[in-house]
Amino acid sequence: MAGSSFGKLFKITTCGESHGGAVGVIIDGCPAGLDISEIEIQQELDRRKPGQSHLTTSRNEQDSIHILSGVFEGKTTGTPILLLSYNADMRPEDYETLKKVYRPSHADYTYQIKYGRRDYRGSGRASARETLARVAAGAIAKKYLKTKLNIEILSYVEQVGSIFSEIDYKTVRAEAIESNIIRCPDLNAAEKMMSFIEEIRNNGDSIGGVIKCVIRHVPAGLGEPVFDKLAADLGKAMLSINAVKGFEIGSGFKGATMRGSEHNDPFVIEEGNLKIKTNHAGGTLGGISTGEDIYFRVAFKPVSTISQIQHTVSLAHDPMLLEATGRHDPCVLPRAVPIVDAMSALVIMDHFLRHNAFFARPLKNNG
Repeated sequence: MAGSSFGKLFKITTCGESHGGAVGVIIDGCPAGLDISEIEIQQELDRRKPGQSHLTTSRNEQDSIHILSGVFEGKTTGTPILLLSYNADMRPEDYETLKKVYRPSHADYTYQIKYGRRDYRGSGRASARETLARVAAGAIAKKYLKTKLNIEILSYVEQVGSIFSEIDYKTVRAEAIESNIIRCPDLNAAEKMMSFIEEIRNNGDSIGGVIKCVIRHVPAGLGEPVFDKLAADLGKAMLSINAVKGFEIGSGFKGATMRGSEHNDPFVIEEGNLKIKTNHAGGTLGGISTGEDIYFRVAFKPVSTISQIQHTVSLAHDPMLLEATGRHDPCVLPRAVPIVDAMSALVIMDHFLRHNAFFARPLKNNG
């Protein structure tokens, strides 16, 4: 009811605020016997943590993760897993000026209206710091999916502002994504993106963009009809991430301009196996995975907290000018890549367990 839990059989519940004592997550439903360590989870968190480059917030957090339950002798026990990371570099005084003011396009207003009070220190639960918990949980799901099904999840920055990468998602590799601080595998586009973000930051402004994700080797048959379609759950997962304003899978909105004769993906037989010749559907049909690559795009808006002077009102509804202070990302995309990875893994993991719980027919490994 309170909206801090996600998933049905592989279920996570997150807790913690931006400038509170810690951020944590409880994972319920992880199968027993999976090899997992703090080091493996930390590798994913290091991709999300603040202060990792000059293009991100300068907040100095190591995001050190601690496994407090559910893992014994390096293996999951099947019981709830508790992961916790203590906040260290907290500066609540940076937000005193925001105590009685609404930031334009920020959750300050809606939290105040809903709860009658809000944690103004870095936005509390509305802060992207909450996503640390998602990435920690997603690291375990990613490890399980890779180990058991050879499923590979790769997200990367495809667009910043009006700068686009022309790289084909089918050719993307993890090493290319991590080869630069913007996490764009197209090096020419990455250079332009980095220069543009620096310009935006120097002007006290922010910029949005698009992250593309491809999920490879997903077995056919994942997803539930009608309301729990795989694409629908992926859409919910992505739209639950801070600053996300759009989601499209497969051909997406481009499909609205195509004819059926252009958009339909023909079935063919190759070397005795049924294949789908094209993949405009994005790896799902009727909400169920086809065995082809699942690919989608996630649009992020610009960060709302900027240092330029903006018109707003106080809690008392008095008009005023705001010049925000504090440490904020000029563009969230480089740090959002592992968040998209994590939410993708949580959805696929949950649907894999749901299939196995209700259907005796095992899914074929598509790797």
